[in-house]
Amino acid sequence: MIEVCLIGAGGRMGLEIVRTLSADSETQLQSALGRSHAGQDAGELAGIAANGVVLSTDLSATLGGKRPDVALDVSVPGAVMGNARECIKAGVPLVIGATGISESDVSVLDGLARDAGVPVLIAPNFAIGAILMMRFAAEAARHFDNAEILEFHHPKKLDAPSGTAFKTALLMREARGTDFERVGGDDANAPGARGGQIGGIALHSIRQPGFLAHQEVILGMAGQTLHIRHDAISRECYMPGVLLAIKRVRDLEAGVHFGLEHVM
Repeated sequence: MIEVCLIGAGGRMGLEIVRTLSADSETQLQSALGRSHAGQDAGELAGIAANGVVLSTDLSATLGGKRPDVALDVSVPGAVMGNARECIKAGVPLVIGATGISESDVSVLDGLARDAGVPVLIAPNFAIGAILMMRFAAEAARHFDNAEILEFHHPKKLDAPSGTAFKTALLMREARGTDFERVGGDDANAPGARGGQIGGIALHSIRQPGFLAHQEVILGMAGQTLHIRHDAISRECYMPGVLLAIKRVRDLEAGVHFGLEHVM
């Protein structure tokens, strides 16, 4: 049985994970962190039977007790670095599902994790379909000169572009070996209208009610376009990837591994 410390247990994603761990025969919620619902039973909060795991706000004290097998952080971007430092210091393998982590932060965590001999998996997206979308986009990037990414999320999404869009652009640029060609007019009349730029790829972030998480990669060349799209209809789509990460992160080498594909 893999005992899990869940950070961000009181959020929408966290509550879905509490329900998933309860139904899985190989994992168990050992401890839970959450500021908004501190002191409440995680099971009752998630709408299932009480499980005796009470949400705490002190990660250091939690890790200082009975050490979990794996920690999973689905909290907010601003808390990730502090949480990761605590987990690495305690020697606990870590899965980070929160997005908005900068490249410099990844580099810092990689050094800390290597020194401590701890594997860390950063998963900008847990949906298997989204990982395949990124893989297909990277393959297509070798054959097209122009590309744009549109990502659609709910209004409470904190970062822009999303971690998935950012990683997709990096993978596409790496696969192509050079920047994409920028096309179209300027945005002098409305600065930002052409989106943010990564490797010549324009990224557009849409935040509207009615969306959960959606991304479309559009690649073009003379006379044709290719659309690669993934739609997350409910947070259930993330749960197979969450379980996969929890069960396999301990098999990874020490250091940071960026992307769920490292355990697929």
